Amino acid sequence: MTGLIAGVTIDAARRALSARFADAGLDSPELDARLLVGHALQLDLTGLVMHGRRQLSHDDAQRLETLMQRRLAGEPVARILGTKEFWGLDLRLSADTLVPRPDTETVVELALEHLAAGGGLKRRLRIADLGTGSGAILLALLSELPWAFGLGTDISLAALTTARDNARALGLADRAGFVACSYAAALAVGFDLIVSNPPYIPSSEIGALDAEVRAHDPLRALDGGKDGLDAYRALIPQAAALLQPGGAVIVEVGLGQSDDVAALMVRAGLTADSSTIRADLAGIPRTVMGLKKLR
Repeated sequence: MTGLIAGVTIDAARRALSARFADAGLDSPELDARLLVGHALQLDLTGLVMHGRRQLSHDDAQRLETLMQRRLAGEPVARILGTKEFWGLDLRLSADTLVPRPDTETVVELALEHLAAGGGLKRRLRIADLGTGSGAILLALLSELPWAFGLGTDISLAALTTARDNARALGLADRAGFVACSYAAALAVGFDLIVSNPPYIPSSEIGALDAEVRAHDPLRALDGGKDGLDAYRALIPQAAALLQPGGAVIVEVGLGQSDDVAALMVRAGLTADSSTIRADLAGIPRTVMGLKKLR
């Protein structure tokens, strides 16, 4: 590819990458090509348009060749770029964090809907994000709730470093803290909202996941045990004990797990029924909320 692209224009290089990705059966060849060309040349979308007729140098072509080969080998674009947009925020990734996905935005949506209904959008709130990873859910909520303070927990110190760096880069570090522990094990009582996207893939199904997930996301952020519910059995009772009366715990769930997770919430003394379940854009029940009763 280096011999084909060196000396051609940026526009031609982008079209060539898109064609290669389409031939390889990738889902979004044009978008992938645009993002990788922009990354290789340090150009945003406007820059790509403005400089489309600029010819690539030999070094440009070599960088682009390397990125193309990584993508053709199945590495997700977000991993190649090292960043992913979530809720309009640019988040840095690391090997110890999941790539945030649009499905997880349903947790943020339901949390904001719940808080708005109770007049909580402008109150001083305490939020916890259990298994925070890159900090995606916590930082999205803090970006919408200017009076809130949040804690993110994770058993991975590397993940917590990534989340802390993201909070600093987004100007949210003064309202975000990070704690190394298993879910809520090191937290004390007094939270208005607890959120989590825990591992929920049954162990036997890990091998059938798309290669982009299976080979590049951290296993401990995926594997939910024999039935996929191990994390919920651990975190839901912890969360229930830490919530203020009237507080909520909101979790992301996998396919077919919403009723079982709602039942675990009820067993922990929370109120949860079908009205607390939200579907993602594909219509899959994705988010479940449990409420702690007022005294």
